[in-house]
Amino acid sequence: MSTVEIPDYLPAWIKQHIELYLTDPEKAHMWDASLGGWKGLLPTLLLITKGRKSGELRPLPLIYKKVGDAYVIIASKGGAPAHPAWYLNLMDEPNCEIRVASESMQAAARTADGEERETLWAELAEIYPPYNDYQQAAGERLIPVVVLDVRT
Repeated sequence: MSTVEIPDYLPAWIKQHIELYLTDPEKAHMWDASLGGWKGLLPTLLLITKGRKSGELRPLPLIYKKVGDAYVIIASKGGAPAHPAWYLNLMDEPNCEIRVASESMQAAARTADGEERETLWAELAEIYPPYNDYQQAAGERLIPVVVLDVRT
């Protein structure tokens, strides 16, 4: 994909994380979660989607876990009642770019369901337990678990 720009509408701490990912991806990979209200270091990737309305590239750092050759992320939006824009972008155009530390890859997104979703959810909640609180806060919305299958 081409050059990405940091959207102005994001909170400062997310913009700073994106900037760090674009300038020093090795340092940005293990994110200091205290900046977002948690504790410890968390593995993050930079997801780059194509905006379904704007057509512009939209970067966002997200906590992940590598499972086999795929990367798994959670579309939590902090437990909001609506899906995050990046998830809606992926549902419109599943092809995306991910950056994990200094490695850049093309991937195709899919939403896990059933037993696969439950297993992957549990694995990511081990890394970041607030996901369980987010699911409670989301009410009727089942928070999607997204599998990013790397294309070789």
